Amino acid sequence: MISFYDTSTLPTEEMLDAIRRATLGDDVYREDPTVNTLEAMAAELLGKEASILMPSGTMANLVAIIAHARHGDEVVLEQESHIVYYETGGIAAIAGCMPLLVSGERGVLRADLVEARLRKRNDHYPPTSLICIENTHNRAGGTITDPEIMQGLRELADRRALAMHVDGARLFNAAVALSIPVRELTENADSVSVCLSKGLGAPVGSLLAGSSDFVARARHIRKTLGGGMRQAGIIAAAGIVALEQGTKRLQEDHANARQLARELAAIPGIQVDPAAVETNIVLASTAPVGLKADRLVERLRADYDIRASARPPHVVRFVTHRGIGMREVRALVAAIREILGDAEIGEPEL
Repeated sequence: MISFYDTSTLPTEEMLDAIRRATLGDDVYREDPTVNTLEAMAAELLGKEASILMPSGTMANLVAIIAHARHGDEVVLEQESHIVYYETGGIAAIAGCMPLLVSGERGVLRADLVEARLRKRNDHYPPTSLICIENTHNRAGGTITDPEIMQGLRELADRRALAMHVDGARLFNAAVALSIPVRELTENADSVSVCLSKGLGAPVGSLLAGSSDFVARARHIRKTLGGGMRQAGIIAAAGIVALEQGTKRLQEDHANARQLARELAAIPGIQVDPAAVETNIVLASTAPVGLKADRLVERLRADYDIRASARPPHVVRFVTHRGIGMREVRALVAAIREILGDAEIGEPEL
């Protein structure tokens, strides 16, 4: 099987060895030394006072929203952000917050775009308390919010007394692409979540970082949501290796994504803009040949054992990661050429 999901990455041998050797304790009582080491390491890397291990990025984002906002508050989000699209409506169902959806520029929220949507305090409106930024932005194709844009958002947040959270599931990809320390992307945020899985290669886990007071609130909320873990060092051990080693090879993923985009763009009937590939996500459109994305993904899976994500009606997402090299890229390109050469596959637009 070839998988163009970065959620399919498997732990390295170094991670498995670290798991076997991990010193364990009860993390609910802060007695797991491996978890404590990981959390301290992450806080230092992200430039924050403290961090806390979470089972998932979805829980990390939800905990951050609850910690920053009150029931009934309004939260600013890019309209196609992961929190909006893929986190089961937890912001409303559990956090009790009202999303204010703003259309970004290829997923990037700039201060002027947000400010244009903010309203004055009024008894008719929910009070706005939080801005959430996704960096990199999944549905926009791995686009980056750079430090200058973050600075503008910070200035706006300070003027309007708003907190700012970064959903940084793939934040290290942004830092590597910009050739800057990751803390330069978080210094203007009140909190940040990062995934240890995906491109960094750990089997499970995310981290949520912020001030000591914020993390103390987050720890209580995590327990409320059922996220308190016992001997969580088996997760943290792989996470330590991910932070130490996983970031060092992300540039390879970016190079493979750019090459994939160039080869897909050369296929008649596939629409891709190689210049738009900033990190490790490639979005390809089948609209020129009227082929539905779902159908292409089905054929890739059934006939070639290749996994990819459909974005109906016509966009397919491919994500490069440690399990994808040029052999896998070439296999995908060859498969798509064969599929588009099948006269029966076309579904002309009406």
